[in-house]
Amino acid sequence: MIRFGTNPIAWANDDDQSIGADIPTARILDEAGRQIGFDGIENGHRWPQDDPEALRTLLADHGLVFVSGWYSTNLLVQSVEDEIKAVQGHLAKLKHNGCRVCIVCECSNTVHGNPDVPVNARPRLTPAEMADFGAKLEEFAAYLAGEGITLAYHHHMGTVVESPDEIDALMAATGPHTHLLFDAGHCTFGGGDPVEVLGRHFGRVAHFHAKNIRRPVCDRVRVEGMSFLQGVLAGAFTVPGDQEGEIDFAPLLEILKGAGYDGWIVIEAEQDPKIRNPLLYQTLGLATLKRLAREVGLV
Repeated sequence: MIRFGTNPIAWANDDDQSIGADIPTARILDEAGRQIGFDGIENGHRWPQDDPEALRTLLADHGLVFVSGWYSTNLLVQSVEDEIKAVQGHLAKLKHNGCRVCIVCECSNTVHGNPDVPVNARPRLTPAEMADFGAKLEEFAAYLAGEGITLAYHHHMGTVVESPDEIDALMAATGPHTHLLFDAGHCTFGGGDPVEVLGRHFGRVAHFHAKNIRRPVCDRVRVEGMSFLQGVLAGAFTVPGDQEGEIDFAPLLEILKGAGYDGWIVIEAEQDPKIRNPLLYQTLGLATLKRLAREVGLV
């Protein structure tokens, strides 16, 4: 069953918590749930982090379920055994809330959360390092699979898996337990054609982020050596349906339909809420996705 979700970073950013700090948590949940009508919402720093039942209750009060949440791995600097120990609290939250995927991104050396480092200065792995990383990630994914949770790796700007070549390399370096969180915006910003990249890996996609980009802003980020967070504040990202957006989501949803995709489609589009009203943009994004999903027969 296809369900539609959102992420609270449209209202209150996680990487820079000053962005949207004035927006009350109750407003975020009321707009996402009762006003806009999303089925669920992903993790954010405003939610209870250590009490899975408190999280479930908070979201249920607003007609929402917990979709899943970002988990930062440190596999490049620690053992799989240590990673398994570290994930236990997050895993308990996922299982208690009936989540099917664990959203994972390697963050031991990422630059995307540092406002002073250009996104162009991100870390890169050699082919040998990617192979080693892939082997450890697959072992970690196999553990999660044994717990009933699918690992969905989030390729992301400013990290070791950003470009389409790196997405391909990660998929080649991992096995059947490692799946992909396909993010249309990060794929495009990272230099890829989202239709081509999704077309190569649709069989391993376990989660889908419907993020759009504003091409002129993304180009500025590259040319001017801006950080990821500077790009966010400048308006690099937006929602499906925005006329300023680059990405046509219809062919992407068609690929998901052909693949028999059965999971969440999530609008994860961080913007400056003082400039771009989250209620208006998220409403536009959800209406666009639902219309396109009907047109291609996904729902």
